[in-house]
Amino acid sequence: MKEESAVEVPQPLPSGPSAFIPAQVILDEGARQEVMTDTLLSVSHADHIATIMGLHPAYLGCFLRTQNALLQPDGPLPLPWRHYIIIMASARHQCSYLVKLHSSAFQLAGGDESWLRGLHCAPPKIQRLQTLNKLLAHRPWLITQEHIQELVCPGADPRWSLAELIQAVVLMSHAHSLASFIWGCGIHPEPDSTAKQHPPSASPAERLAQPPPPQREDPNRQEWTEAVNEVQLLMEKMMLVQQQEEEFTPEEMVTRFERERTESILEPAEVVRAALPDSISRFVQDPDFIYQDFSPRGEQSPPTMRAQDYSWEDHGFSLMNRLYGEMAQLLDEKFQVVCALTYHTMAMHTHVDTSTLRKALWNYIHCIYGIRHDDYDYGEVNQLLERSLKVFVKTAACHPEKTTLRMYSSFWRQFLHSEKVHVNLLLMEARLQAALLYALRAITRYMT
Repeated sequence: MKEESAVEVPQPLPSGPSAFIPAQVILDEGARQEVMTDTLLSVSHADHIATIMGLHPAYLGCFLRTQNALLQPDGPLPLPWRHYIIIMASARHQCSYLVKLHSSAFQLAGGDESWLRGLHCAPPKIQRLQTLNKLLAHRPWLITQEHIQELVCPGADPRWSLAELIQAVVLMSHAHSLASFIWGCGIHPEPDSTAKQHPPSASPAERLAQPPPPQREDPNRQEWTEAVNEVQLLMEKMMLVQQQEEEFTPEEMVTRFERERTESILEPAEVVRAALPDSISRFVQDPDFIYQDFSPRGEQSPPTMRAQDYSWEDHGFSLMNRLYGEMAQLLDEKFQVVCALTYHTMAMHTHVDTSTLRKALWNYIHCIYGIRHDDYDYGEVNQLLERSLKVFVKTAACHPEKTTLRMYSSFWRQFLHSEKVHVNLLLMEARLQAALLYALRAITRYMT
């Protein structure tokens, strides 16, 4: 009997796109979220980032539009320069995935291959971005108008125009925050990448002999009960927060922010520094410069940034709109989509209002970066975010290369993987907005 020709369905890689999320779970949860079949079936050969983000199609669309606009042929900076700036930025977080991806794209765009030997081979104009790059990556609150002036003032040689600089700032911030998403979701290198492209001490893929099993299979009964109880307790706390009518004085609100900021310093992130492989170190100047806990106390420490004094909605967007209009609109759409993203579900519960939980996550990340929202009660952060979640968020936001499977698995044990990816999306965008606010504020001060 003659066999009928079958449609070839791509088979997932043995390891899948993520070291933290089993490939079958991506397919199962994606189907539940009604992700396009094409995206789901492309686990074996598509961009791993898009495959994981595809669990949230509304967000993926915004992300791809923004990334495509950043890398379209036209723009203030030549396309090879843009890829090179992303390489520089990605190397700050040891993100071999992006370094390799954009090294290839740099060459395809006609870039000078000698630049890939290291920063010292790049043009002096690009090399002069190194200070701004490390500040944006690790301590953006230190960025001042002097840093902007050094790059754009008429006496600077070679001089950056404001249009060029704003594009470079967005490229660097985009790469830094995307590195947080890649490490936070344990994303594997693409199939044509080799294991040596990742630093052995840092790659999530190499921390594991096998991908973790799906969270819900054969759980220990006691752990299962505890996890279910944790979800129920969180639901009750969310209800209490939503019903809370107590009002605090401005002074009390500041005190609650300071208490949360101080406690965030006590959430340790493992920061043992390993030697960087040459494929990364050649693009990194001053590798010992890393995140330090934001502290407004002390003689040289800057004051907390009040969101009301410089916010994206009232200040950052309008400046970006003047200097880089298309990107301002795309970033604004992306921020709005990620903040509003909800399926009204939480673990095994449906018809849930998760707005307080999402706001607590966003504001906690801004708190880590020294940004205070005057109208927010930071007591809610402590009520709604368990310690294991805080440890994960702080590590993925501030030291992403130190994110481990244990950290990822320890928080929200009964939640879907797609819900944990949702956390990573909020984390990435809140971090991106915080860095942009500090840079845009410095540019505003330079211009006035």
